[in-house]
Amino acid sequence: MSDELYADGINEITVTGTIVRIDLMSLSATDRDANNNPKPVFRQRIVMPVDAFANAVDLMQKALGGLVEAGAVRRIGDMSAAAATDIQSAQAGASNASPNFN
Repeated sequence: MSDELYADGINEITVTGTIVRIDLMSLSATDRDANNNPKPVFRQRIVMPVDAFANAVDLMQKALGGLVEAGAVRRIGDMSAAAATDIQSAQAGASNASPNFN
């Protein structure tokens, strides 16, 4: 059995005192919103102390820096304003091409 969990992203981060709760979500294969986009569905919650969260953010920023350096991802701020606008408008108008969601 695997202890891995797939998530499409983070739906919400809540800080209560010294505790941080991170809600992971996946896109539903069956439930759709009014625009026919897959609805986010809660999958699992990570609960950790604030200092562990700060360390996790630092680690993720370092990983992101490596991905940017390798050319695997681009930061919106690193592009020209016109290129960023083109990408954002293309994403807004694009439908999901995955056969899992069509």
